Amino acid sequence: MDHCEIVEDALFYIENHLHEPLSIESVANTFNMSKYYFHRLFSAMMGCSLNQYILSRRLNAALTYIQDTHFSLTEISYRLNFGTQASFTRAFKRHYGMTPSSLRLENKTLSQMPIPSVVKRPIKNLNGDIVTDFTLMDFETISVSGIAFEVDLGTDDYKKKIRWHANMLLANIDETVNGSCYVIYSDCQPNSTRFKVLFGIPQDIQMNHPYYFTVDVPQLFCARFKYDGDLLDIGDVLSTDYARFLKISKLETGNSHIELIQVFDNIHELDSDYHIYTPIKKLPLDLVD
Repeated sequence: MDHCEIVEDALFYIENHLHEPLSIESVANTFNMSKYYFHRLFSAMMGCSLNQYILSRRLNAALTYIQDTHFSLTEISYRLNFGTQASFTRAFKRHYGMTPSSLRLENKTLSQMPIPSVVKRPIKNLNGDIVTDFTLMDFETISVSGIAFEVDLGTDDYKKKIRWHANMLLANIDETVNGSCYVIYSDCQPNSTRFKVLFGIPQDIQMNHPYYFTVDVPQLFCARFKYDGDLLDIGDVLSTDYARFLKISKLETGNSHIELIQVFDNIHELDSDYHIYTPIKKLPLDLVD
């Protein structure tokens, strides 16, 4: 069983035992693992500690009980192992911005969240901790031709906008064209969620489109990560992985207008594995993998 399967099984185990006392040790023992290693693995894969995750799932489960007026808030507190109603109320308000009694009195409905999926990616042990596996390397200079546009990752429709432009590019590429596909995110201003995006391939494309450009990507020193899944659906996971990588590796982001490069091996299979390149400050040659 690989690390992704272990964490996936742990999520289902937790969901089925929210009414019981749960701890790092008890969950780790279920999978015959050291509690220290399991804690590092879980935190790396899920972006939060096991205790934080268990609390969020108990609060999620509480939503159903709150809507059922047969259960008092005290009963819900003990049923989901909060200990006291006061502890339950404090945790609920921190998480949802309102008390459980207010939610019940105002007859509001909050949707429950499904068990989160585990994003598949390789991991490595670094400085005694677990991070998403990476390779430090030079991203060589390349010219990429495609469609340029802007997106605001803070809006609800950015995924639709990116996919629409991607489909437009694919519609103009002959099936005989093979090779990698590049999605380049650049020039995000401080405290902004707006990015310039270029979706293209490293060869000339004949397109009659006002936003068709060819961009020369300079040589960059990068950390390369491998993922399996849709970047648009794992964005939060990538952000957590990258922040964790910088903290544990003690590396710093590079001074580049390019924020992120996503590379698919096959232009015709955009649901396949891909690599993420993030510019970082260059290290002495003897430290490069």
